[in-house]
Amino acid sequence: MHRSSVTIDLRALRGNVRRLREAAAGAELWAVVKADGYGHGAADVARAALAEGANALCVATVGEAAALREEGLREPRVHVLGPTQPREWPAARAARVELAVGGEPVPPDLPVHLKLDTGMGRFGAVDLPESPPPNCVGLMSHLATADTDLAFAEQQVERFRAAVARFPKLTAHLANSAATLALPSARFDAVRCGVALYGLSPTGGDPDADCLEPVLSWRSYLARVVRLEPGQSTGYGRRFIAERPTWIGLVPVGYGDGWRRDLTGTTVLVDGQRCHAVGTVSMDSFAVELGREQPLGTPVTLVGDGLLVEEHARVAATINYELTCGIVSRVERALREVVGA
Repeated sequence: MHRSSVTIDLRALRGNVRRLREAAAGAELWAVVKADGYGHGAADVARAALAEGANALCVATVGEAAALREEGLREPRVHVLGPTQPREWPAARAARVELAVGGEPVPPDLPVHLKLDTGMGRFGAVDLPESPPPNCVGLMSHLATADTDLAFAEQQVERFRAAVARFPKLTAHLANSAATLALPSARFDAVRCGVALYGLSPTGGDPDADCLEPVLSWRSYLARVVRLEPGQSTGYGRRFIAERPTWIGLVPVGYGDGWRRDLTGTTVLVDGQRCHAVGTVSMDSFAVELGREQPLGTPVTLVGDGLLVEEHARVAATINYELTCGIVSRVERALREVVGA
């Protein structure tokens, strides 16, 4: 038996693509599959998204783009969102990708997208050139607060709109998932959607509120069940000490698998019933407080079956897709299954 299994439901992903295409209202949908598809598997996600009508793929690095080509994705447009160095340009040429540039050197023989900093304060040029280079095909920027502060996002939209008016022949793209769903003014010619593609809420709430369906589920089992007497503890540092006779279940998943140490106190489903993770999460296991004795092998759902990544993110004081990006689904640690293809 595998210690845990990660299931990727491509049927759900295709439904999310349809939802985002509807929200894009005629703008192209570019699927963001960086960081191995936010932990979901970039190649599998890319194929499903393209088959459902996505127009292009976005990654963070030239290496990620090359990996998609090696997986057989030869034809679609692939746009590298992150900065690149001249030493990477030969690999970019070989992978036939489009690059984002904003202040750094511009390769003369690769399609590029001018990146304008409209308020993110990160990558991108503060001022655009008088005219774009001849190999420029797009104009882009990056929203800082579309999930938290729409007023500031609107200011960025207006700054970007002024730039678009200067270069009307370039493909303009600004909106992320949150803006695609909630800020129509940000859609322009194309939208770049990542988090919502995977059925994760851009605002950290319930994905169902945006008609999105989670794509990833993660399950394990009880590998040991013990009864603690009052005063006995479980795990490093004795962070959980029983105050009364207490049944504890040990789940063979830990931070080595992506189940973070700051998830103590979160909820999992043990045979469908909500139970709290207690004590210190170790590299290869964590403990669950059970309401009663359970048999070995009892199923434990970490994500799925109505239990949302967003719930864990609130406990860990982080965002949902930081958690999915950290899930280790390599064969050495887990069984990865793709369904709904």
